Amino acid sequence: MQVWKKSQIGAALSASLAVHAQILVDCSGTNPAAYPSISAALPNAGPGSTILVTGACNENVFIQAATSLNLGAWYGQTVTINGNITVDHSPFVYLYGLNVTNPNGNGFDVNSSSVILDTCTSSGNAGNGLNAAFQGDVVVVASGAFDGNGGFGISASGNSWVGLAPFAGLADISNNTGPGIYIDASIVGSASNTNVIDNGFGGSFAGGAGVAMLDGSTMGLSSYEGPNIVQGNAGGGISLGEASRLSVFGPTGGPLNLIQNNGPFGIQAGFGSQVTLSNATVVSDHSGPGLDVYANSQVYVNGSVQILRNGTNSDPRSAGIRVDGNSEAYLRSAEVSQNNGPAILALVNSSIDFTGMTFSNDLGIINCDSSSAMVSDLSPPASTPPSVRCKTPHLLGNHRGGASALKSLDLSEYKTLHAKYKKLATKH
Repeated sequence: MQVWKKSQIGAALSASLAVHAQILVDCSGTNPAAYPSISAALPNAGPGSTILVTGACNENVFIQAATSLNLGAWYGQTVTINGNITVDHSPFVYLYGLNVTNPNGNGFDVNSSSVILDTCTSSGNAGNGLNAAFQGDVVVVASGAFDGNGGFGISASGNSWVGLAPFAGLADISNNTGPGIYIDASIVGSASNTNVIDNGFGGSFAGGAGVAMLDGSTMGLSSYEGPNIVQGNAGGGISLGEASRLSVFGPTGGPLNLIQNNGPFGIQAGFGSQVTLSNATVVSDHSGPGLDVYANSQVYVNGSVQILRNGTNSDPRSAGIRVDGNSEAYLRSAEVSQNNGPAILALVNSSIDFTGMTFSNDLGIINCDSSSAMVSDLSPPASTPPSVRCKTPHLLGNHRGGASALKSLDLSEYKTLHAKYKKLATKH
């Protein structure tokens, strides 16, 4: 599944970053030759302008109908913004080194615009750290933090797209009242080094999951450039509903995607949703199932994936992988071990197709109710071990299918843009 698109930002920003016209802002008021605020400078910033800011700015910044605008701190420095930054109907805006805190609402609002956030933070806001809406197109590059917000860390809605490409540090999304990432009819992808940790403790929205996906949303977690960690979220790790899709993947033997210690489940997919786990992924140490698939949903697990130490002995529906309510699991060459309950539990007209799997120290390999079935590479039904309690409706073998064509984001474009901003915004 293709979870990354070619950003609309790169070509135009590359051109704008080559322009060396500079507008200076000094929010401390000590430089009389500079504008006293960002808001005062914006009416004089035409296409390709660069606004370089010093001092702490106490203002709400509204960028509207701007084209190829660069705004931020001098390279290697940061600027505090006590207020909100809104980018509205503005293509190709590059923001650098801005640390935003808004006591009255969201930190960044991006509406119908294309924005790069380079080395920016948006933490301690009353609302969301980043709110992308109405086809907002945002890429977080180099590093970023969206922590301790009263709403979500990041919200993407209304056919928006948010990419996390932190090649020089972390994208940290932690300790938010609601889910760390909320996705509604939109796409979010991480290329590497993203932490979604300890979210959802202050509110019940979306059950307090680390990531909540609704209305046909798509998310990709790729560890090719570095690990991704979803951990310690109060209501579960990643929750999908309403025909949403999740792909978690990485290189065999490389950095891992770790989904661990997230309360009641690692990944939960329902209402026509689909999950793909392909290599470099560990789902472990949840009080409920590592994978919970229900209500006409599907899961595909392939390669170096481990589902470990999930479930609780006192829960009769506990398992490493639970497939329920007309749902399906297609499992290849992964490991399901040390779970409290069977490795796989199939309920209510569900089906399991597995081969090449490794099972150890679970309470049985697979357990089905009377309506569910399996096709596997285990021994024929007459001689299956007691740890297998599931009917096999035919002896025609497993379904043949190849691995999904999963592709991560190419970070080279964003590294080039970062280097161009460094050249443009370095004092000589």
